[in-house]
Amino acid sequence: MSENNEVINKILKILQESKDGVIIPIYVKPNSDRDALVLEGDELVFYTTEIPEKGRANAALIRFLSKKVGLPHSKIDIIYGARTRSKKILVRDIDTEKLAEKLTEIISSQ
Repeated sequence: MSENNEVINKILKILQESKDGVIIPIYVKPNSDRDALVLEGDELVFYTTEIPEKGRANAALIRFLSKKVGLPHSKIDIIYGARTRSKKILVRDIDTEKLAEKLTEIISSQ
């Protein structure tokens, strides 16, 4: 099994389908030296250079996902954890497999 297949299978286990879209649990690490999405163990972790004040780290996460996944900001929302580092992100108008492929591309390209 290739490394990408392993990553995509881990991501598919993490993603949760809901009636409104796909939910991605992500742990955010602000004040990092780069903006990057990585798979650490069985958890998606978003590193951002932003600080965790006034929603700046949250905004960076939404901007990053929007740009990398190719969806407008309006299709991506933080539905849980706006004030904590463990978040649940709702992504609308994309199916689970396609989102898993996009997330795998993001992780593999860094």
